[in-house]
Amino acid sequence: MLVAGFDSSTQSCKLVVRDAETGALVRSGRATHPEGTEVPPEAWWRALAAAVADAGGLDDVAAVSIAGQQHGLVALDAEGRVIRDALLWNDTRSAGAARDLIAEFGAAYLAARVGAVPVASFTSTKLRWLRDHEPESAARVAAVALPHDWLTWRLLGYGPADESPLGPDLVALTTDRSDASGTGYWSPRTGDWDRELLVAALGHEVVLPHVLQPNERAGETVEGVLPGVPRGVIVGAGAGDNAGAALGLDAREGDVVVSIGTSGTVFSIAAAPTADATGLVAGFADATGAFLPLSATLNAARVLDATAALLGVDHDAFGALVAEGAAVPHEGERGGGLVLVPYFDGERTPDLPEATGVLAGITRATLTRAGLARASVEGVLCNLAEALDAHRALGVTVRRVLLIGGAAVSPGVQAVVPHVFDVPVDVPAPGEYVADGAARQAVWTLTRVRPDWPVETVAHLDPADDHGLRERYRAEAARIAAR
Repeated sequence: MLVAGFDSSTQSCKLVVRDAETGALVRSGRATHPEGTEVPPEAWWRALAAAVADAGGLDDVAAVSIAGQQHGLVALDAEGRVIRDALLWNDTRSAGAARDLIAEFGAAYLAARVGAVPVASFTSTKLRWLRDHEPESAARVAAVALPHDWLTWRLLGYGPADESPLGPDLVALTTDRSDASGTGYWSPRTGDWDRELLVAALGHEVVLPHVLQPNERAGETVEGVLPGVPRGVIVGAGAGDNAGAALGLDAREGDVVVSIGTSGTVFSIAAAPTADATGLVAGFADATGAFLPLSATLNAARVLDATAALLGVDHDAFGALVAEGAAVPHEGERGGGLVLVPYFDGERTPDLPEATGVLAGITRATLTRAGLARASVEGVLCNLAEALDAHRALGVTVRRVLLIGGAAVSPGVQAVVPHVFDVPVDVPAPGEYVADGAARQAVWTLTRVRPDWPVETVAHLDPADDHGLRERYRAEAARIAAR
C-alpha cells in the first residue's frame, strides 16, 4: 500500500510517494512556484498537478496529505474565486498592521489569547492590511483559507463552479491545528477560532475552515479533479510546513528542530501550549496533538552565502575554511577571536528590523579568511541558540537538537555546532521532511496509527567547551539592541 505527501513551499511543490508500512521512498515529483511575495494560488494548483505528473500519477496511492507554507492569505469570494493574489508569509507590507493590532489589544493579551504576538508574516496582519489598503477587495471576502487549506479544498473537487466538479462549497474548507495556529486568530489553548480577533483584523465575519484533528480525514477525491489522481483517494488534514517537518522527523517531546535554510527556524515539541509576550517565541500547535513553540530568524544560510561570496569560494571551500578556523577554537586570539552578529537583513528574533550586522574582535591575528568564515557560522548558530534559550525560558524541555537544512551537513558547520549548543545534536540525512511528514499523516489518516518509520542520522555531535563564545556573542548582540 502506498501513500503520498506534498510540500507546497514558497519555492516549489514537492511530492513523495512512500510505502505505508516501511516508509521506503517509491518515487517523487517536483514543480517550481513563481517567485515573489504575492502569488496567484492557481500557480500552486498547476505546480501540484505538474508534480503529480512528474511522479507518474497517484493511481496506486491510497491516501495523500498536503503540507504547505504557513500564514499566506487566500481570500475567497462567495463564488469560491480568489479575490487577489495570495499575500505570502514573507510579504512585509503588513508590518504596520501588526503594530496596529498590538497597539489595540496589547502584546501580553494577544499572546495569552492566541499564543503569539502578531508579526508581518501572520494572516491576521495581512487581513488588516487588506482592510486598510484594498477596502473593496476586503469587503468581498466571504472565506479565508491558508495555502494548504485551499489546495486540499481543490484536491477534494471544490472551487469555482466552472473550474471544479463540486463547485464553491465554502463550508467544505478544512485546515489543521498547526496551520490554524499561525493565523493570529486561532487559540492553541482552546482549539477554537477567535472571531473577535478575526473581525478586528478584517472588519467583518467570514467562513473559516473546519479545524481537523491530526488523523482526521478531510474527504476523498472525486472523478476528474486532476489528471493522474483517481477517485476515492483519502485526503488527510494537512499541516503547516514546520509542523510537517517535525512529523517527518518523528520529533517527540524534548526534541528541538533547528533548521538552517534561507531563514533560520527553531521549533520544539511541547506537551502544553506556550505564550510569550516578548514575541521571541510563537506558541503554535503541531501536527500530532501537541504544541510547537517556534522562533524564526531572518539571517541564516544567506549569511553564509554572503560570506563565501566575499571570500570568493564555493560551498565546499567555505566549509573547509570554517573547519580550519574551528580546529583549535580561538587559541591564542586576543579577546577571544572574531564575533559576527549576523543581522544582515535586520532581524525578526530578536525583533530588530532596522538593525545591521556587527563584526567585533578584529585584530591582526583574528582577521583571517578562516576566522571570518568561522565567525559567520558561529554568528548564525549563536543567534539560533539564543532563540532556543527563549524556548527554555517558557519551560520547554530540551534534550536533543535535530539539525536540518542545506548547511547542516557542511563539515564546517558540524565543526562549530558542538561549541554552540549545550545538548547533543543529531544531523538527519538530507531529505524532504515536510513532504515526508505529510506522507506520515496520510498513513495515520488511513490506518489511525501514527507510523514509526526510521529516520537516518548522518552525524551525532556531543556538546563541547564553547570557549566563552556564547558570552561574547550575547555582549555584542546586547550592544546592538541597546542602540
